[in-house]
Amino acid sequence: MLIIKLLLGLVGLGIVVFVHELGHFLIARIVGIKVTAFSLGWGPPALHKTIKGVDYRLGFFPVGGYCKMAGEGEFQKAWEDGKQGIRQERGTFYGESPPRRMAAVAAGPIFNILFAALVFSVMVSAGSEYRTLPSRIVLERDINGKSRPADRAGLQSGDVITSINGKKTETYHDIQEIVALSAKKPMRFTVLRGGETAGETLDFVIEPELEKDTGAGRIGVYFWNDPVIESVEEGGAAERAGLLPGDRIVELDGQPFPYTAALSKIYPEGVDIPDTIPIVYERGGERREAVLSILPSENPDGVKVGITWASITHKTPPAGFFAAIAGGSGRAVSMFAASARGLTMLFRGVNVTKAVSGPVRISYMVGDIAAAGFARSPSIAVRSFFEFIAFISIALALMNLLPLPILDGGMFVLFLIEAFMHRPLHPRVFVAFQTAGIIIIGGLMILSVYSDIMFFIRK
Repeated sequence: MLIIKLLLGLVGLGIVVFVHELGHFLIARIVGIKVTAFSLGWGPPALHKTIKGVDYRLGFFPVGGYCKMAGEGEFQKAWEDGKQGIRQERGTFYGESPPRRMAAVAAGPIFNILFAALVFSVMVSAGSEYRTLPSRIVLERDINGKSRPADRAGLQSGDVITSINGKKTETYHDIQEIVALSAKKPMRFTVLRGGETAGETLDFVIEPELEKDTGAGRIGVYFWNDPVIESVEEGGAAERAGLLPGDRIVELDGQPFPYTAALSKIYPEGVDIPDTIPIVYERGGERREAVLSILPSENPDGVKVGITWASITHKTPPAGFFAAIAGGSGRAVSMFAASARGLTMLFRGVNVTKAVSGPVRISYMVGDIAAAGFARSPSIAVRSFFEFIAFISIALALMNLLPLPILDGGMFVLFLIEAFMHRPLHPRVFVAFQTAGIIIIGGLMILSVYSDIMFFIRK
């Protein structure tokens, strides 16, 4: 299964890289820069074919890619030969004007953003229907005793978070999405307490704390899901105990079971799960007792009794063409801005060995999301797959726009300086800038590989 997830992930990552390099390729040719090679993957070509002067390649290592333009090595060659300047032949990378080169290097990240906007626009135009959970919450303190911003601010288990900073939160996913991107940012939470008929609306100001392992914001809440059975797995422990869809479990192993999150309270991490678990459940207003007999094969790393809990269906109607374009573009821009804010968290105490992901881990995550989607339905798998690679596309654009040497953003800055100076940089300055970039990016690659290795060791 791990291999399948990695292969699915490599396909997704390959799509994102292809879009990025395609941007460089198309705009370079439009502005008159000759492209000599276009590769998906690094290393020696496993396959290649030359068409109209361009060598199209599939690299031996199926990660990354590149678009090679004529004359890219002129600065390095001039520095090695001890020359004061470079050759600037028309049609080569450095033979064209700085604005043309700026367009070529900026095209990769821009194409990534446009790709994400296109993916989101298609999703908005198609509408959506997915299973999720309501915005009712359980405090983490009531599960494991740990105090977090939510309980310190006055929230209680059972509260329904109706909006955050005025933005409606219809599902628990809405809460997660907003909070995750708002670490150390005070926000106004509006909650409904006591039910829709006799309840009261209250406001709280909560500042999500920074989760150092992920860089995400956290207030310390879980979703409240009533322990009502939606379906039972054929041959599983629940079916053997006689449980049916619609049954509501009210006690588990002699302890109250008001919501499904209580499972982590009754059996916290590190506690051995018994082979037999007595339960009390309700069916048609009548309380009954049963015993869940769990086979060793059903309990390798947690309580697995063959139950699917009831959830809600969230529907978004299909949108028209212009509304879809506006919605998709807006989401891409907001995600880019949120990713930029998230990047600043790396300098605010985040554990970079856990928060930074390399290509192997990213591939696994893409494949894992696709595999989880297939377990529910092919349509959910396709939607989840493209939604996540759209996010990766935004992240790739942001990373390449950083003004670091050898990245697109760094090259853009160099060409901007050249345009103001009205002359090329000295080869020695350019090579020093590129060498610094290689050291920085090399260090980040080593960190990401180490992070990937530790991720799989922990799994």
